[in-house]
Amino acid sequence: MHEFSIVQSLMNTIEEHAARQDAQTVTRVVLRVGPLAGVVPHLLKTAFDTFKDRTVAEIAELVIEMSPLELNCRDCLQTSATDTVRFKCPECGSLNVEACEGDALMLERLEMEVPDGPA
Repeated sequence: MHEFSIVQSLMNTIEEHAARQDAQTVTRVVLRVGPLAGVVPHLLKTAFDTFKDRTVAEIAELVIEMSPLELNCRDCLQTSATDTVRFKCPECGSLNVEACEGDALMLERLEMEVPDGPA
């Protein structure tokens, strides 16, 4: 299950960002995942819940936002977004399409508790 290695890398990134901000706790982690990213969202969540113990993200909620598949049609020249993984132009029905978005796995946002600045 490669979701474990993805989450290990994610946890390193979270720890680095938290340290730069002097964050005491990370409360929320928002990921954007495309349908072609090659991950299973519930396995990603399970891996996150496993790896977050005894880290700055121990109480963090993982939010996974699914992004659509975007296709460029080489025949009608339209760009279309779809929630299904089907390489067929929704506008003209052509199979002469290429994916231009939908393979991303991106850390979209971290919500952290940081200490107050100097008084």
